[in-house]
Amino acid sequence: MSVFVSPPSPSPSPSSASPESPTFTAPSAVTAVDARRWPDVARPPRASWLRTAVAERVVRRALARPALRVRLGKSETLGVGEPLMVVHEPAAFFRRIGATGLIGFGESYMAGEWEADDLVAVLTVLAENAAVLVPAPLQRLRRVWALQRPDAQRNTPEGSRDNISHHYDLSNELFSLFLDETLSYSSALFRSFPADASLLPAAQHRKIDRLLDEARVGPGTRLLEIGTGWGELAIRAAARGARVVTVTLSQEQLALAERRIEAAGLTDRVTVQLRDYRQVQGTYDAVVSVEMIEAVGEEFWPEYFTTLDRLLAPGGRIALQAITMPHDRLLASRTTHTWIGKYIFPGGLTPSVEVMEQLTASHTSLRIVERDGFGPHYAQTLRLWRERFLEREAEVEALGFDATFRRMWTFYLAYSEAGFRSGYLDVQQLVLDREGTPR
Repeated sequence: MSVFVSPPSPSPSPSSASPESPTFTAPSAVTAVDARRWPDVARPPRASWLRTAVAERVVRRALARPALRVRLGKSETLGVGEPLMVVHEPAAFFRRIGATGLIGFGESYMAGEWEADDLVAVLTVLAENAAVLVPAPLQRLRRVWALQRPDAQRNTPEGSRDNISHHYDLSNELFSLFLDETLSYSSALFRSFPADASLLPAAQHRKIDRLLDEARVGPGTRLLEIGTGWGELAIRAAARGARVVTVTLSQEQLALAERRIEAAGLTDRVTVQLRDYRQVQGTYDAVVSVEMIEAVGEEFWPEYFTTLDRLLAPGGRIALQAITMPHDRLLASRTTHTWIGKYIFPGGLTPSVEVMEQLTASHTSLRIVERDGFGPHYAQTLRLWRERFLEREAEVEALGFDATFRRMWTFYLAYSEAGFRSGYLDVQQLVLDREGTPR
């Protein structure tokens, strides 16, 4: 089978499109697509007839499930259940999937070629059946038909800066529109469900405080944080009396984190550095990192854990928060280029608990001594972010983010929420110390 794949899209920019930028409007699309900013969304890619036909057959089989109803065009319906997915442009939809798989599935949504009244419900059904949607013979041929992760996204020190900037340097104002006042961009920890937006700041502090407790952070602790975010964890640790060094690769995050730390009156206790984790020197009584390992990349996971081992002082502890996936799904998808990898987190890969245990055992003196999963809490967190993003869509537009970006971001938040709702993804807090350390 032959297939033409267009080059990766440039990073979405918050600046408005120029007046002369060409646009393309699909017959049923909700909005015009700027072909300069979104070349792979503006038009379906070229694909062989055979590949498109195979994709259509596989997708029809996958979508004709009792838990999902799909309307194709104006006259054909697959399945008899709910929720409802409406495919306005079946030919373009199948062609995109035939050419680029799940990347095409996401790009088709960005182009307005399919819709769902309850997007999360549709994506949850698909996530629940992810392991069986593609027939076993095609699964075994995954390396043949699936796009491979591009070398340009390797997380070398230089590549990591580019990959992090793609997402986190979009705009501090954008993130502030849908995050709560703590600017915490990771799973909260709630007391009960359903979670309420008014309780999100307290739930984020509960998550942070548990990590700091697990790392035994208190007065005088020398703490290293890998992945600053916008500074909330560093602020809470310093308020306990810790001396904090926190590192980030995001210029935007560093600038705002420093302003927040100064406003809290803690500049004498917190140092923010624009630095790759591999470049950190010294030793620390505690190391904390929240949902950063997903950005490391499989190739560099061993170096990540050996770096943690090198930086941890005798008797110290490490507390990590990590998104995880089942080990068999990691093995099946580890080299695949995904929609999330192309548009949201280039170079990222979610680990499994098993691979982290293997890596620490084979490369370090560290061992995972405690862990706790709370995936349903992430589903609730993402729901609150998504609802607020949609409520403030006009403000997002005013920042210069076009309709295609807003559909992309909505799909990203819904896609992630569905992963946690279905159990395909989990989030774990893990405690590591050195083998033989008294507990």
